[in-house]
Amino acid sequence: MGADAVELDVRRTLDGVLVVHHDPHLDDGRVICRTAAAQRPVHIPLLADALDACAGMWVNLEIKNDPSEPDFDPNEWVAEQTMALLHERGEPDRWLMSSFRIETMDRCRAVAPHIRTAWLTSRPPRDAVTTLVRRGHAGLHPKVRHVSRELLEDCHAAGLFVNTWTCDDPVRMAELIEWGIDGICTNVPDVALAVRNGRANDS
Repeated sequence: MGADAVELDVRRTLDGVLVVHHDPHLDDGRVICRTAAAQRPVHIPLLADALDACAGMWVNLEIKNDPSEPDFDPNEWVAEQTMALLHERGEPDRWLMSSFRIETMDRCRAVAPHIRTAWLTSRPPRDAVTTLVRRGHAGLHPKVRHVSRELLEDCHAAGLFVNTWTCDDPVRMAELIEWGIDGICTNVPDVALAVRNGRANDS
């Protein structure tokens, strides 16, 4: 479809294999972290295979590490293993890490400081910009309803990029592009590209 990037979610299986899946549970109710990789449904890819499929694009990898979910990992094993895999692959400019848990991003940055890290949020806290700068992260990923022109200006002034999620409304896309958003996560990349290309043709 011509999209610039892919966003995917990383979890671990019972036997320590990294896979791509949004939810901690499978459709049949099994918990991924309590299920061996060989027992997973065939439509759930290994992380390495998913990255192979994304050749030629940059990839935003979200580390799923929510304290309320069954695979919560306070030791940040998934973060460390993911960064090791990316380091082996090279091309550090192709990878962008994100997580709702900023401590997970801290660990990613500590393991591989040459790979960009971003804080995934719903409503960014008031001190989001100073927190990101202090911890050395590169960007903010706020929910689209909480993106304002002021937030973008504050982030850009501090040297941070802003990628928002999840915007499927072309009118809102156009507004965000006009404000200078760095990236839009969407379920309809063809619509987003048409909006972006249309604005480029208008200028």
